[in-house]
Amino acid sequence: MKLSIKDIQQAHKRIAPYIHRTPILQSQLLNGMMGCELFFKAENFQKIGAFKARGGCNAVFSMDEASLHKGVVTHSSGNHGAALAWAASLRGAPCTVVMPENAPLVKKDAVAAYGAHIELCAPTMAAREGTVDRLIAEQGSTLVHPYDSDVIIAGQGTAALELLEQIDEPVDIVMAPVGGGGLIGGTGIAVTALSNAQVIGAEPEQAKDAWLGLQRGERLAEYIPNTIADGLRATVGVRNFEVMRETVDEILLCSEERIVEAMRLIWTRLKVIVEPSCAVPLAAIMDQPEQFQGKRVAIILTGGNVDLDELPWVV
Repeated sequence: MKLSIKDIQQAHKRIAPYIHRTPILQSQLLNGMMGCELFFKAENFQKIGAFKARGGCNAVFSMDEASLHKGVVTHSSGNHGAALAWAASLRGAPCTVVMPENAPLVKKDAVAAYGAHIELCAPTMAAREGTVDRLIAEQGSTLVHPYDSDVIIAGQGTAALELLEQIDEPVDIVMAPVGGGGLIGGTGIAVTALSNAQVIGAEPEQAKDAWLGLQRGERLAEYIPNTIADGLRATVGVRNFEVMRETVDEILLCSEERIVEAMRLIWTRLKVIVEPSCAVPLAAIMDQPEQFQGKRVAIILTGGNVDLDELPWVV
């Protein structure tokens, strides 16, 4: 069944009692530097510190008691795992999260703090999925995929739904980073249904499987990303790629150096903590400024779960 704006609106009604309606931030200084008017949807202020709380909450609260009884399982580099652990705790369900060994310590700690059991694996998608399959066979738990799922896409789309309600005048462009594709997919559905704005994804040059897939007209099943943006070290899901092809106008790329520069700008100018993945849309604007001149641009700041002992500008 094709996802629609009604699915996102229903998801928002379902999760509204549990999530934050995060604010829109602006900086006149950043506007002047970029040559456009920027609106930042601050999902770094969301429950568990990232937008993933929306999808995780929608998934868990869409499940019946029988499905929850044996628990839920997922694989995640951090934020989705924390989101699922948090949402599962609200319903008293056991949760297991498969995490790559190189996941940031701050994200491992967050997943554990919400009561989930962590299983570590090699930092490859094959290892993640193989470990999840083993756990499902052993425990009978229910998989909540981090992005390749309609309930996850609908939940993540609620951030864009709120964003469009919160900004008084129409925007020209809505941007989000691209990892597995849950956020950009949900954003694409919401924005194309409710506005005339362009939907632009942003991706690191060293994790550009979505960009390559759209160029070639088919999803890349085998791709190994290698980027500082740990939240984007995933290949786009099957369902997500289908939604992207229908609703996303373009994906722009940015360098690793620009991601660090953009992250530092957000810290120093907006005065908020963001992780590298969160800075990718601003980095893309910095790398291709002519495309945004004079435009009203909304950016979803995806999360702020960063290891303060491992900041990229600290030697």
